[in-house]
Amino acid sequence: MPAITIFETPQITIWYHPDTKIIHHQMHQYTHGKDFREALMVGMEAMKRYRACKWLSDDRKNPVFTPEDEQWGTEVWQPLVIKAGWKYWAVVEPTHLLASVRLEKLAEKYRALGVTVKFFDDPDEAMKWLEKR
Repeated sequence: MPAITIFETPQITIWYHPDTKIIHHQMHQYTHGKDFREALMVGMEAMKRYRACKWLSDDRKNPVFTPEDEQWGTEVWQPLVIKAGWKYWAVVEPTHLLASVRLEKLAEKYRALGVTVKFFDDPDEAMKWLEKR
């Protein structure tokens, strides 16, 4: 069954893959504020609705998270997505070095909450890894 587009803006698209129960986002350009937060909430709601536990983040084109978005993610989104059942996170790393470093620190927080996190350069490899989980 093909992926279902569940959110789309010029900045970000989110799909749900029904056969593998994977939530998958791709950032097309710098994404922050309202678009970033709305996208993550839609993905989290899909995770709950479809009982998915895997998320592929294709963040190659997002240079950095704002401190406000990072704080919102920790305080608001994180408890909700963990409660929704998130277990596996495949991250296609941003090309911007600072963004990669900050994302690795964020990944450590999620690892401490029980999410298995793995970083990739290639979205196809990230998807293959998640499909095996």
